[in-house]
Amino acid sequence: MTVTTLDPKTALVVIDLQKGIIGFPTVHPIAGVLASAAALAAAFRRRGLPVVLVNVTGVAPGRTEQGHSLEGLPADWADLAPELNTQPDDLLVTKKTWGAFTNTDLAARLKALGVTQLVLAGVATSFGVESTARHAYELGFNVTLALDAMTDLSLEAHDNSVERIFPRLGETGSTQDIIDLLDRV
Repeated sequence: MTVTTLDPKTALVVIDLQKGIIGFPTVHPIAGVLASAAALAAAFRRRGLPVVLVNVTGVAPGRTEQGHSLEGLPADWADLAPELNTQPDDLLVTKKTWGAFTNTDLAARLKALGVTQLVLAGVATSFGVESTARHAYELGFNVTLALDAMTDLSLEAHDNSVERIFPRLGETGSTQDIIDLLDRV
């Protein structure tokens, strides 16, 4: 469903737009994704709405066939992309799993602020963004996904999330659609 409305207390959650990840080859140019996420962050800040910037510094402990490790990465690997223009009032969340809610205090912080809706952006669409969207939906948040502010390492995985998963979790739209709705809140 195309984005139709934003609750008065909506927060932006930007997933894993950090130095170590934005260098990966993505299916949509990362510069455009960063520009869209930065535009959303600026629009939310102008309206006094919460901006949550999430980075990842670990992996879930379970075994996988692909094996995942973040050992030996550069010291600045988890630093947020400078394009996001991190501000003192932004909520910063460091996670060690795909989703931003698992083993973090994000849900409690958002509920304490009275947040009822989340706009999600970031990378990768089928990992961090989708996992966070699923958990947000399960926690009772209204979910909106900014499609031009996200990308993935795989076009097939990105399209699966956008076409099959996201419509079951919330509404989707462009950065401009969301900014236009913010002007009405």
